[in-house]
Amino acid sequence: MFTLPLGVDAQLRPLEPWQAQEFLAHIDRARPSVDPWIPWASLSTDLATATEVLQRYADKQAKDDARIYGIWLDGTLVGGVMFTRFDAATGVCEIGCWLEVAGEGRGLVTRACRALIDWAFGERGMSRIEWSVASGNTRSIEVARRLGMTRDGVLRQRYPYRGVRQDSEIWSLLAEEWSPETPVVSVKAELDHLMRTFLGAFTNTGGSRPNVDVIRETFIPRGMIISNVGDEPVIYDLDAFIEPRAKMLTDGTLTEFSEWEVAERTEIFESIAHRFSEYRKSGFLDGEWFEGAGRKTTQYVRTPAGWRMSSMAWDDV
Repeated sequence: MFTLPLGVDAQLRPLEPWQAQEFLAHIDRARPSVDPWIPWASLSTDLATATEVLQRYADKQAKDDARIYGIWLDGTLVGGVMFTRFDAATGVCEIGCWLEVAGEGRGLVTRACRALIDWAFGERGMSRIEWSVASGNTRSIEVARRLGMTRDGVLRQRYPYRGVRQDSEIWSLLAEEWSPETPVVSVKAELDHLMRTFLGAFTNTGGSRPNVDVIRETFIPRGMIISNVGDEPVIYDLDAFIEPRAKMLTDGTLTEFSEWEVAERTEIFESIAHRFSEYRKSGFLDGEWFEGAGRKTTQYVRTPAGWRMSSMAWDDV
């Protein structure tokens, strides 16, 4: 059995049927973060079904088809990556991933996927790698971006899940576009990702659900957010900022809302950074359509888990 390091405290290893008990315990922890997007966790509800899932992948690997690998952090299984489809005859394969909360924010999935991509292109001579993701799954979409994939398009209402037909985005990477030496993500790209995640957390257009809690992942725990719209600044900690906005975005007060960056200037100084942004927003407030614009200034710091926002201030214009 091989082991690939994903950092000082993390490893990538095959997941095999004899590990079903450990796999089931992990899936039970991962359900809250996995279930909203894919029915993956629902396939393993007890030891028998967890064993069936891993045996199915073992059987497919024996036929040079799908493969599954686990990600261990400090000796605990926290997620995994897989070839959900591997067709050597056509040179096309598809990669998937999942992760429990304990493994988030460390770049583990991105590094694990790079290992699969290196092997598929370098060892097996594959021509195209695909990535299929629900349109609202921003975390998975950002992994695709960090891997250098291109968004091919959207398959509208591709499949039913929990009584609703879901749109599916298809991303891809071609062999000639891949370089194993290319860094996973530049500092600037990581800061871009944090800003997109922050702004996207409020989106509830087209019936999508906002994910305001993801803001906790973009900020350091004691982060500060400041509104300087009125006569005096209003200073929030993360809880005070998130709670009222989560309510407005889900109780019908603020609907079809989105906010997006239209211009930015970012300066990076070793382990700290600053960004000045111009943004726009629109939606229905108490049933009336509105449009607005403003400016943000954001400070970032590099932490052991990656770059995070430390403070943000904004003013609407």
